[in-house]
Parts: sequence; C-alpha cells; structure tokens
Amino acid sequence: MTGDLSSMTAPPFILSPTSLTEFPAYWGERPELFADIAQGRDEQERAERVLRWFICTLKGQYTTRNEKMGSEKKPLNPVLGEQFFGVWPNVNGRGDTHLIVEQVSHHPPITAYHLENKQAGVALSGHSGQKTSFSSGSIIVKQNGHATLTITLPNGKKENYLITLPKLQIQGLIWGSPYIELADSTAISSDTGYVATIDYKGKGWVSGKAHSYKATLTHNGKSVKSYEGTWTGIGKVHKTEEVFTDSTVPKTEVSVKPIEEQGEWESRRLWSKVANGIRTGDYDAASRDKSRIENEQRQMRKDEAAAGSSWQLRYFQHVDSDPVYRQLAKAIKGVPEEEDAYLIVRS
Repeated sequence: MTGDLSSMTAPPFILSPTSLTEFPAYWGERPELFADIAQGRDEQERAERVLRWFICTLKGQYTTRNEKMGSEKKPLNPVLGEQFFGVWPNVNGRGDTHLIVEQVSHHPPITAYHLENKQAGVALSGHSGQKTSFSSGSIIVKQNGHATLTITLPNGKKENYLITLPKLQIQGLIWGSPYIELADSTAISSDTGYVATIDYKGKGWVSGKAHSYKATLTHNGKSVKSYEGTWTGIGKVHKTEEVFTDSTVPKTEVSVKPIEEQGEWESRRLWSKVANGIRTGDYDAASRDKSRIENEQRQMRKDEAAAGSSWQLRYFQHVDSDPVYRQLAKAIKGVPEEEDAYLIVRS
C-alpha cells in the first residue's frame, strides 16, 4: 500500500493528545545547548555546537511518545491558523528562549516555527510538513521543509546555518508497538564553509544498534572531525573517549500559559476536550469534539470560498524563495536548489 496518508483520519484511541503544532517545541528542550551556540570561540567550535545541539534534540523529537505512552501515536492534525507559544526560562544567565508556532497550511499540512534567545544571539526559523506512505510493513514519513539557524555575534556579525530534516521509519507495526527510527541522512550547512553530514542507522536483523548515527564535519570540502554513537544516548569523537553528545541529560519541558489564559486558536485550548477524552479513555467525548472542530473548519473554508477570501496568516509570511536556503543548499548533495519558506513577521 502506498500513497499519502497524512490526511487520514484516525480514531481517537490511536491518537496522541498532542497537536503537531506543539512538535517544534522539541527544538528547544535543550535550551542550555541552544543558548551556548554563540559562545563558541571560533567558526569551527560554533559549527560543532550547532551539530551537538541538533543531535541532542532528536531523542525528544522522536522517542518521547514511546516513553510516555508505550508506543508511537498519531498526533492531532492541526487546523489552519492554530498557534502554540512557549518559553524556556533563563538558562546560565543567557536569557529566556521563546517559541512561536503557527499552522500556515492545512492542505498540505505545514507548520511554521520561530525559536529565539535574543540575549544569547541565537534564532531558529523553519517549517515542516509530512508526507507518509507504507513500505515493507513500516510507515515512511518524509519530512518536507527545512530550518535556518542564525547566530549574531557580539560584534554584530551573523552566521547562518541550513538544517535539513530527517526521514522517519515507523517500525514495529506488526507487533503493535510502533516506534520511530531515523533513516538516510541530514546535513547542516554554514556560510562559514563548515558542513556537517549526519548518517542514521538502526538495528538490522543481524547487526547494528538502534538509533545510531555517524556525523562528519568538513570545511570547504575537507574532513575536519567525525563523531558517532546513538542519538538517544552517548556520542563520541571518532576513535576517542571524548563525549560529544549526551542525550541522557533530562530535557527541559516548555512552559505554556494556563489553558484558561490562552487564545481560542492556541493548541491546548483548542484541543482541550479532545485531549482530555484521550487521556481519560473517554473516546466518545474525544471523537465528538474532534468532529465538531473538523466540521467548523470545513464550514470556514466554504464561507471563505463563497466570499472570495482566504485565511490570513498572523505571525508568518510565505515567500517563494528563501535566500539563505538557496545559498547554503549548494553545499548539500541531493537537496533541491530552491525551496520556499515562511518568514517570521511578528514576534
């Protein structure tokens, strides 16, 4: 069976109580590593810090739901215009880290996000969408989109990094315990000439270790260093005992306003009854409110079509061409030369 499964409606009992608009918060769950990026002494050390932070976000992004709920669950499909806001309080005297997320498209589903620690001089902007299909008993999730990270140094100089997104394999379906494994490779390209390539490997039938990675850092095409380990555990500099990544450090959960103080388009308020039904096992209540939200959205789209209008984004603006992507993608094999983007306009 093949084809796009992204828009498939799932019954509440296999759903996560969390909307996809909350997923960009995983980028910020190691705020100490994010804030420390600009503190690197030179271009190479900053490139290594970007790589370390990125790898250490993967565990939260791709294994958290297995740990909390026993297996991978399908997240709630966001509605157009849905929003999520969060903050990680001051870390190591380097200020707060703030997150803004907005669902900028429903067909196809696209989530835009902006993560920033102004005091530390680090900001991340990106967007992602998912296209899913079945293959050999697994669900394959191709993540569309990219992220760009900008470092502002004390002298005002800026460094930009392009981050591509990994492909996911949801395995364990036939045993009824789905889990995520990363596949293929991703890259982080900088305008300082440094490029990190991360290759992902899982546990095979005969050999291999789950959640393994090997990363290589190059500068202007010449190899500088390599690193290997697991993105859920420890990674080391190749052929040494020097720890490069430690994903066993507890993550820092994002802080969010109480539901009663949130706006009507904020995720946890919008989906509160559905989420409560899923958590308590009242799937009838969850299904009723999920249907209500989906029907209201269909009616809004019909009303807009009848009025000849369209939904207006609040925090992001779509651009057909991302100049940072266009510049930095040249150093990465196998990615399109051009890609659109969503730029933050209100923060």
